[in-house]
Amino acid sequence: MIKTTLLLIGLSATLVAQTQAGDAERGKDLYGKKYMCYTCHGWDGHGGSAVALAGLNLNQNGFMAYVRRGGPGTPGVAGRMPAYTAKTVPDQDLADIYAYVKTFPRPSAARSIPLLKQILSENQ
Repeated sequence: MIKTTLLLIGLSATLVAQTQAGDAERGKDLYGKKYMCYTCHGWDGHGGSAVALAGLNLNQNGFMAYVRRGGPGTPGVAGRMPAYTAKTVPDQDLADIYAYVKTFPRPSAARSIPLLKQILSENQ
């Protein structure tokens, strides 16, 4: 039990040590120009053919792991996100993209948008 706990603490410390700080300004350039993430996720991260990134509930390690393994489903089918290796998108680039994505404002709740609020109230 003690060995397992120490191993887990060591692994956690290694993961934390490997998490790089991101530069949101550089990430904006990477998102929009180099990797063109906007083509699927939209300029403001509210989606398109891919999942919305605005209001993302993943920490940096989770974000990077998702990008590395790709989305669920069959590659190339129904807009499935491909896996990107560290050779294709280096860790520092992903850290910077993550920092930029975290600047996207959360989407508004439907009830806070006047026209949607009116429609919802008329249909109750």
